[in-house]
Amino acid sequence: MTFRQSGQLDTSGVSGGGRGGRGGRRGVAVGGGVGGLVVVVIALFLGVDPGQLGLTDGGAGGQGGYSDTAEQFQTHIDQCDLAQANSDTICRIVATTESLEDVWTAELPSQVGMDWVQPHTNIFTGQISTGCGAGSSDIGPFYCPADQEVYIDPAFFDDVLVGRLGGSPDGAAQMYVVAHEFGHHLQTMLGDIRRSQQDPRGPSSGAVRVELQADCYAGLWAHYATTTPAPGGQAPLLESLTEQDVDAIIQTAEAIGDDHIQKAGGARVDPSSWTHGSSEMRRQWFLIGYEQGSVAACDTFAAQL
Repeated sequence: MTFRQSGQLDTSGVSGGGRGGRGGRRGVAVGGGVGGLVVVVIALFLGVDPGQLGLTDGGAGGQGGYSDTAEQFQTHIDQCDLAQANSDTICRIVATTESLEDVWTAELPSQVGMDWVQPHTNIFTGQISTGCGAGSSDIGPFYCPADQEVYIDPAFFDDVLVGRLGGSPDGAAQMYVVAHEFGHHLQTMLGDIRRSQQDPRGPSSGAVRVELQADCYAGLWAHYATTTPAPGGQAPLLESLTEQDVDAIIQTAEAIGDDHIQKAGGARVDPSSWTHGSSEMRRQWFLIGYEQGSVAACDTFAAQL
């Protein structure tokens, strides 16, 4: 997945090191969401005990070369442009959030009759305070429904996703992770994310259905990402999505299946403990979204799993 080689990025919707606040078109305050839900379980991307992956105290951020302060992260973010997004992980995250906004701003009103409200994104390392409680690099990228923000430690991609789980090192895989977390935000807007807590474990549980739907929404974004214009009628931020890109995403979706993670941690495969779905499930639902480009097609709650 290649971003076009020129153009500025609106970085107002992304903060470094937990510096919050929303401003500009890409950072509008969120309304609605999970309603009266006060105590939430963070939708962890891995869904496993970090100890199973051999993480040490200090988390992935301490091992991946990111020791930046909040100010250094923010400076890095503010200097990002589209050309850098093709080679720099932090800038790729920023550009992906903009592409996601462009797609969902265009598709949500026509498909669901609802306007998209962009979540804020925090790029951090170590630990961070969130509306869901204390977060850390150990748990990987996550979305917090209570404050409707996405939290990403960029070291996760190399240290855990590739190094421990065998996901793809390609930029497309990183973009899929961001798109998955934005899928949880859409679920919050539609009122579906709470289903993960009502039925938290098992191969056909509400938790698994929530995660698979977020994968499907990530696929939907990929379906439209290269054809949806940027604001002002400019060319789409993404120029190309190749077969190799799709293969990298599928490799990564399979790497974060519950069965694969259990095997990687030396444990037996136990479907009764699943929270995110098997490798095959995750692959299948990303492809449903990618091939059909339809929110309705992503109804995992009505599907036979």
